Amino acid sequence: MDDKQAIHLLKNGDIGGLEFLIARHQEKAVRTAYLITQNEPLSEDIVQDSFVHFYEHIRLFDETRPFEPYFMCSVMNAALNAVKRDKRLVTITDEEDSEPIENLFDRALSVEGQLQYKQMKEAVLHQLDRLSPRQRAVIVQRYYLEMSEKEMSESLGAAVGTIKWLLNAGRNRLRILLGSERIEE
Repeated sequence: MDDKQAIHLLKNGDIGGLEFLIARHQEKAVRTAYLITQNEPLSEDIVQDSFVHFYEHIRLFDETRPFEPYFMCSVMNAALNAVKRDKRLVTITDEEDSEPIENLFDRALSVEGQLQYKQMKEAVLHQLDRLSPRQRAVIVQRYYLEMSEKEMSESLGAAVGTIKWLLNAGRNRLRILLGSERIEE
């Protein structure tokens, strides 16, 4: 089964379609929301609410559109709205907190490379919460969801120029934050 078949089943009243979509997309959606909110329980709630909202409005979904980009944009927007509502973001302070997104960075080849990569991952995750929510959103969309600037523009309802500015500002801020962290060591 694929996403289109699952959506077709769901539109015909078969809840098995939703079960398939959840099984296939939940983990990535929770990680996406977590990268924005920095709060695992909130991220899980956002994704659950996004699936419920999708189910309740399934009749409005255009089956010719791919599901994953549509759903990830919904999750991203819900996470941004949650951050706006709740300014108290949880800072990643230990390895246990970053475990749900552990697989995001496991791409190093050598033991030394893995150690350096792990240290860089921890530094980036630690500093990611110091970006503005919109900067964090575009960084996650670009480097985690691998969205184009056009897709990001559509999902956030902002001009491509604004997206480019947010990406540049977010990357520069991360460079500064990561540079100051190295100096402190």
